[in-house]
Amino acid sequence: MTLSLRPPHAPTPPLPMSRQEMLARGWDAIDVLLVTGDAHVDHPSFANGLIARLLEAAGYRVAVLAQPDWRTCEPWREFGRPRLFCGVSAGNMDSMINHYTANRKVRNDDAYSPDGRIGRRPDRATLAYCQRSREAFPGVPVVAGGVEASLRRIAHYDYWSDSVRRSILLDAKADLVAFGMGERTVLEIARGLDAGRTIRELRNLRGVAYRLGASEPPPEGAGPDWSATIELPSYEEVAADPLAFCEMTRVSHLETNPHNARRLVQRHGREAVVVNPPALPLAQDEMDEVYGLSFTRRPHPSYGTARIPAFEVVEHSVQIMRGCFGGCTFCSITAHEGRIIQSRSRESIIGEITLLARQPGFKGTVSDIGGPTANMYQMRCTRPEVEAKCRRLSCVHPTVCKLLGTDHGPLKEVMREARSVPGVKRVLVASGVRMDLARRDPEYLRELAAHHVGGHLKVAPEHVDPEVLRLMKKPAADDFVEFDRAFRAASRRVGRKQYTVPYFIASHPGSGLEEMIDLAVFLKRNGYKPDQVQDFIPSPFDIAACMYHTGLDPMTRQPVKIAKGLRNRRMQRALLQFFKPENWFEVRRALEQAGRRDLIGSGCDCLIPDRPPREALDRKRREATRALTEETSGDHLRGGPGAPPSAREAPRADAGSRRRRRPRDGSSIGYRPGRGGRGSPG
Repeated sequence: MTLSLRPPHAPTPPLPMSRQEMLARGWDAIDVLLVTGDAHVDHPSFANGLIARLLEAAGYRVAVLAQPDWRTCEPWREFGRPRLFCGVSAGNMDSMINHYTANRKVRNDDAYSPDGRIGRRPDRATLAYCQRSREAFPGVPVVAGGVEASLRRIAHYDYWSDSVRRSILLDAKADLVAFGMGERTVLEIARGLDAGRTIRELRNLRGVAYRLGASEPPPEGAGPDWSATIELPSYEEVAADPLAFCEMTRVSHLETNPHNARRLVQRHGREAVVVNPPALPLAQDEMDEVYGLSFTRRPHPSYGTARIPAFEVVEHSVQIMRGCFGGCTFCSITAHEGRIIQSRSRESIIGEITLLARQPGFKGTVSDIGGPTANMYQMRCTRPEVEAKCRRLSCVHPTVCKLLGTDHGPLKEVMREARSVPGVKRVLVASGVRMDLARRDPEYLRELAAHHVGGHLKVAPEHVDPEVLRLMKKPAADDFVEFDRAFRAASRRVGRKQYTVPYFIASHPGSGLEEMIDLAVFLKRNGYKPDQVQDFIPSPFDIAACMYHTGLDPMTRQPVKIAKGLRNRRMQRALLQFFKPENWFEVRRALEQAGRRDLIGSGCDCLIPDRPPREALDRKRREATRALTEETSGDHLRGGPGAPPSAREAPRADAGSRRRRRPRDGSSIGYRPGRGGRGSPG
């Protein structure tokens, strides 16, 4: 099947966000209402903007309801009853990751909101938006999508409540969840409903999951595009038994290749959730169709002069591919976008850069030409018949598969032509580079160093401990060291002084204080001072989240070291930035706890001096003052005396919950957008 969209043309006015804009288009009603937790940005890097333009190009009247007040269904009625369906997404990010840090503290800003303001969407936004859609338009199908719904389509570990939650289908009561990259699936849903089919008649589509009621017959074992159905351990089993949770995780990840995946069924009490095989990847001409749509590449005019930080990052970027065959266990990209790389044609990419160069405000620099990984463009399995059967979770771990095409030739051709487009002065590569692939092509490294790096190149070694790297599915530490040397040498040969910017993760499963101390010593010996570090957050559906929850590797069922305590996590993060004076007390506590006082002092490998610097003492005083203030004011994040009920928690959709003031999982209620201080609305 092809997408069969209208031919690409010049940018058209943005899709309506108000009734006045709808009427100005000559519409008296709409076909599809898209509800999103993000500001509406008409740019292909924003999923809602892409899906909206896709449906428009297919001939449908689409309105966008961006960041509505979820406390009432009145905003939903702005455009009247949609003829086909309501499409719901929490936004480009899971709403809980968007709201909370790894330490479960409220973030100070929201990159996907005007001026970065917080409080413009609820916790678990998909649940709230689905409920309001049903309340506003009884009988209109509700289709949930986006990262939040996609990764919660079966039972999953929820880090913020520290519990196993049911499939989002049961709590949101959406008619369908369109998981993964949803262009093909959403179009098939719209065309099916437009042709008079019921929403139940669309349950056989690829890329959808749905709720099966207690009185409904189970799905047949065979279907038109798949050959079998696998029953996962039930919700009750995975909530009670870590081994059952591991088995659910293992099986669900082995069934992600769209060419051989089987249908999954998971029982939740008397009901069940059915997950069909993923949608087939887009072909190159389909990718060209999608990215050739009539985007204005701007936020909706209603935002005026307000800044949308996430847009500013990608405003002058061009996405050339999607998907990732790395299979890193802590990353959701492979689970959401797929393992099979989908690339645009050279003509499509250069055409977009040409249009970008003509836009007002463009100053000559393309900020990024890449994707989830910068150098996987047009890399696929060289044996399609093998790819159709393969269940390997990573094409590059523990070694690069011998059948993987790793030719950088097509990418180098695109890079060369991109920097020759009139009006373009520089074309940067800001996406992370996969080092084990880049080292296979010295010419690619030279091109990168000479023309596409603005002084610093992002890479992600993540750790140096062999066991932690194995659990992550990342290359050995030597790979990073050799790549760093090769890149610096290539930079010197073209007369430039450039460096890699390595990213590391603290508190990943397998990493204890001993492993983080070894990493800190590695950084000290090699002169690395990472400015940005990541704290591990268990994301729903990820293999690493299963490790964190169960303490087991789901693939081998072997025990895994887990850092769960807040103090341990703080120490691990401080060790990554041992060189910062304000981290002195945390680093000393970690070294003493691990019995490594030999690293305190003035020796070559010592991480901190004997005495605390002034900055460390100042920080300790500030933290003590803040803790005392919070204690006396009762302004705690989660529950506790003085903490009011949340205005932010999504309304519960399940029957019987209306009489309860707390969520079913027993967690306390958190984020409060109405609190005083920065980001408080109104």
